[in-house]
Parts: sequence; structure tokens; C-alpha cells
Amino acid sequence: MSLSLDGLVSGLKTTEVIKALMDVHAIPRSLLKAKMDDKNGIVSQLQTLNTAIQNLATAAEKAAVPDGLARFTTTSSSPSVTVATRAGAAPLSADIVVDQVATNHTIVSAATQGWPVDPPVITLENATGERVQVTADSASMQDVAQAINEAGAGIVAAAVPAGRDADGNVMHRLQLRAADSGEAGQFRAYRGDIAAVESGTASDLSTEAGAAVIATGADARLRLWAGTSAEQVLTSSSNTFTDLFDGVDVTVTARSADPVTIGVAVDTEARTKASADFIAAVKDILTRIDNGSKTTVAAKPGDKTTLGVFTGDSTVRGLRNALADAVQHPVDGVSPSSIGISTDMYGVLSFDEEKFAEALAKDPDAVAGLFSDVAARVQDTAKIYSDKYDGLLTSRITGQESEVKGLGEQMERWDVRLAQRKASLERTYARLEVMLSQLQSQSTYLSSQIAALPGSSSNGGK
Repeated sequence: MSLSLDGLVSGLKTTEVIKALMDVHAIPRSLLKAKMDDKNGIVSQLQTLNTAIQNLATAAEKAAVPDGLARFTTTSSSPSVTVATRAGAAPLSADIVVDQVATNHTIVSAATQGWPVDPPVITLENATGERVQVTADSASMQDVAQAINEAGAGIVAAAVPAGRDADGNVMHRLQLRAADSGEAGQFRAYRGDIAAVESGTASDLSTEAGAAVIATGADARLRLWAGTSAEQVLTSSSNTFTDLFDGVDVTVTARSADPVTIGVAVDTEARTKASADFIAAVKDILTRIDNGSKTTVAAKPGDKTTLGVFTGDSTVRGLRNALADAVQHPVDGVSPSSIGISTDMYGVLSFDEEKFAEALAKDPDAVAGLFSDVAARVQDTAKIYSDKYDGLLTSRITGQESEVKGLGEQMERWDVRLAQRKASLERTYARLEVMLSQLQSQSTYLSSQIAALPGSSSNGGK
């Protein structure tokens, strides 16, 4: 707790004096604070740059794979057939005939007030003959459905209202549906335990009076080159034929009496845009480094020369040079400028979309290969600098953070010293006031004693 001693005896403005002295003592601490703020600013900018480099590395990894930036348009002559592309797709046109769509095996029981046996015991048998015995908590159809759902047999059960009987009692049917479509999802449901099924005494739920097989589990089936000697029949447990062609998935929703024509074509516009976006990401980083490395020289006496946050940073300068080299150096003797990637005399990166599109239309494979190689070099550079363990830029950030930590520790020690110095000054000025007070008291006492002595002038006159 500081002491306020202003004007007690001396009349000095002690608080102001101590503050002025402390301001002088705190100059080294203020310099440390300014240096720490500068370092924190550098760390923040480096971290932002490092994040951008990591994002670029991710984008480059995708672009570096064969046809990583390939874009396609798909067509189908029927709304019941859709086409989707993935990595590895190529332009194509083909006719298919959809003979059958995939279905989920589904049965319903006869309408009843409840299960005739309490507790109900049901045996479920899948397409491979595996059996699961299920026991419900009660004879209600809702409890039976719940027990089947909890059995994990790949069957979804539901109790469906089925009106009322002649006596007005509420009736329900038990609907059982395979969770997965296709022939492999076919099943049977029996009244009774596994032993009864094995002995042949259990009743098949779907063959009882009033019950029915609503749908038999079946695979989707289509034909390529239908009606020719090369006709090929393909099946799928779902309605999606994965990799019907390399990188091309086809989904069907209805049968087709006539052939359906599907097609995949290169989307030059989308591919050009994807490539342009990638180069723009590289350019954004180069521009950020350039702007952060600018130095503003004093225009007249009294002005300050301002240094950019990256000025003189050899790591950032190395990153800038490495990225520029990655996108502009030739690949196997072919310059990236041939597909529209170029750098002007000032080092500004640009992408000519029209030139890229022309090159893509002329030789798409060559353009894809060249761009892939450029992306791979960008990826390698980005990883060298932004790897979270030993990246050059990551290490630079770690070093700056260590310096900030060290400056913070120095400031903490200065805070302790300054607090001690202030306390010492307060004690010194407090003692000064006490001493002045004592001297003043002594002076007053002596003056009173002297005044009490017999006057020498009056004694001498008698």
C-alpha cells in the first residue's frame, strides 16, 4: 500500500516526485514491453502465414494426384438414372438397360389383437441360414416390434394399425423389413424358438392366412451393350453401381424398357476455375509476403523509416523464393507459362484462364500432367516450411515465441524490482518527513527555552 505524504512537513509533492523518479527507473521495463509487443506482432503474422501455407499444402496434395483438378459434367437420357464421377473418371458415352432395381425384403403378418403366445418367441433366419431367437416382454405387437429391432438382426420392425375386429378390438400387423436391400437381405420369420424351427414345427409368419410377402429382396440388375454378343449383366445389392466405369458411379431408381444413354464429359470451365483458384492461393501468399516485407523510407527529416513485419526475415524470404520457383520453373523442359502460369518482371504471379482453356482443349493429358507436377512441387515446399513438427516456418514461430516468453520473464523481474524501488522511495520520503518534524519540534522547544531565560540586557542595567 503506497503512502501519501504530500505536504506533511516539507510541503513537497512527494507523490509526484516519486512518480517522476519511478518513470525514469521504469525506462528499461518500457523498452522491454515495446520489444515484446513487436515480437507478439511478428508471431501473429507468422502464425497467420503458416496457416495459409498449411491450407495450401492440403490443396496442393489434392491437385497433385492424377486428375486432381479434373472436373466433369454428366448426362443421362432418363431421370431414373443418375451419374456421378470420382477420382479416375474419364470421358465416356454408353447405353445401359435397367432390368431390375434393388428391393428390401419385406413381409407383414396377419392382423391380430396381439401375439397368441405370451411371452412371444420369434426366430429370425437370414439368407445364409443363420438364426436369431427373440423374446418380447409382452404379447403386444409394439413390444414384439421393439424386441426385434433391439436384436440386431438387420431387420426393422413396426407395429402397423389394422383397424378393429367385429368386437371392436384394435388390430395390428407386424411389418418386418430388411435394413439392407438386395438378395443378401432376404429373411424368414417364424413363430417359435430355434428348436421348433429345426424340428419343422414352427410356423412361417409370411405364409399364414392374412400375411404376405410384400417385396422379395433382390439385387439391382442392368445390362451393358444389350442385345449384342458383348452383352454384360451387372448386379448390385443397392441401386448404386459403384465404378460401373472407372471413377463413375451410376444410380438407378426404375426399370427401363429402352436403353438409357449416359455420358461423362470434361468440364473445361470448371476445371479452369479450379486451377485458377489454386494459383490464386499461391499468389495470395506471395503478395502477403511482399506486403509484409516492404520498407517505408523517411521522406523528410523527422519522419521515421518503417520496416515491414517480414523485412529481413530470411526464413520468410526463403519461403517466398521457393514458392515462386515451384510454380514458374519448367517441368521436364516444359514451362508452366505454356498453360497460362507466368510471373512478370516484378515477380507478380498470374494465371491466364483463356490460355489454360485453349491448352486443355488441345491436349488435356499434357496439361493435367504439367499442372500436377507444379502442384506437387508446391506441396513439397509447403510441407518443408509448415510441417507442424519440424517445418522451417514452424521453427521460426517457436523461436519467436521463446523470445517473447523470455521477455515476459524479464518484465516480471523488473516489476518486482520497480515495486521494491518504489517502496524504498516511499520509506525514504516518509523518514524525511519524520526527521523534519523532529527538527521542527526541537527548534520550537529551544526557542521556548531561550525565551524563558532572564534577559541579559535588563540584568546589566541594575
